[in-house]
Formats: sequence, structure tokens, C-alpha cells
Amino acid sequence: MRIHYPALLASLLAVLSTPASAHLLGMHGAGFEQGVTHPFTGLDHLLAMLAVGMWAAQQGGRALWSIPLAFVAMMTLGGTLALTGMQLPMVETGIATSVLVLGLLVTFSARLPLAAGATLVGIFALFHGHAHGTELPLAASPVAYALGFVLATAVLHGIGIALGKYMKDSALPWLQMSGAAVAATGVWLMYST
Repeated sequence: MRIHYPALLASLLAVLSTPASAHLLGMHGAGFEQGVTHPFTGLDHLLAMLAVGMWAAQQGGRALWSIPLAFVAMMTLGGTLALTGMQLPMVETGIATSVLVLGLLVTFSARLPLAAGATLVGIFALFHGHAHGTELPLAASPVAYALGFVLATAVLHGIGIALGKYMKDSALPWLQMSGAAVAATGVWLMYST
């Protein structure tokens, strides 16, 4: 039996993370290190970031960098909005919905115009950013925490792209099965929030 290392890596990351609603954990003392580790420990963020990368890999071309970049930029905006006190309704529901929809995009290898795809992931990114932006005032070093969080998000996008490229060339539909697993988790997250 041949070991499928990307699927093993994705499974390991999912097992090591925790369920959604990992927001407002009380980040007293948090800095760069906690900002880097947090995206890897929240199942909702972890799966959404991997799915963004996998979907970008499916799209190819300019989407390979513009879809993840749109997510990071809008996530940062969402965090900034939270810091200014601006409220965003149904944040946890928006995050769970992002996991479901991003998983479906990967499952069906959905093709969207670049602007539409970037806008869609950007909307989801606002929810992710807002949720984590509410944590920043509690951090000992908000700027360091935010930088670590953004860096970790970009790394997860990169892992998703690598997984997507690798699985796209497989004889088995690993990419579609991964997307379906992400979407199913999104459904579970929606009912658990």
C-alpha cells in the first residue's frame, strides 16, 4: 500500500487542531509565537486556509497568488475593523459557512472569474479577521500577535496550494475527497456554533 503523504499531512493537521469557536480564548500574554500557532490549532481556520490554497491551485494562473492574497488582505481588514469596535453580525456563522463553501468549491473544482473568486474569499476573510481581531486587545503584543497570525495564514495557504497541486495530478480524486471532507466539517461547524 502506497502512503499518500499530502493526505496524511492534512489529516494530521486536522487531528491536532481544535473545533471552531476558538476565538476570544483570553490571549493575555500572547505575542508572535501565539499568533503563529493559533491558526494551526483552530479547525475552522485551518481547514478554510487549506481549502483556499487548494482551490487556488485548481484555478491556476493568476488565481494561484491572487486568491490567497485577497484572503490575507481582507482578513487583515476584518481584524482592523474589530479593533475599531465595528461590529460584524454572525461572525461564527460566517466562518462556518466559509468552511462549507470553500470545501464545496474544491469538491466541484468550481471555476469562477478571478474577481468573483477573490471577492468571495475576501468576504469570508472578513469574518475570520474580525473574529481574531477581537483577540488582539487582549494580547500582550497585539502587533506581534497579528504578524504571526498573518504569517501562519499565508503558510497554510501555501500548504494548501502544494497539496492541491500534488493531489490534482493523482489518479485518485484526493482533491475532491479532501474538499468534501472540508465541506462536511463546515456543516458540522454550522450546527455546533
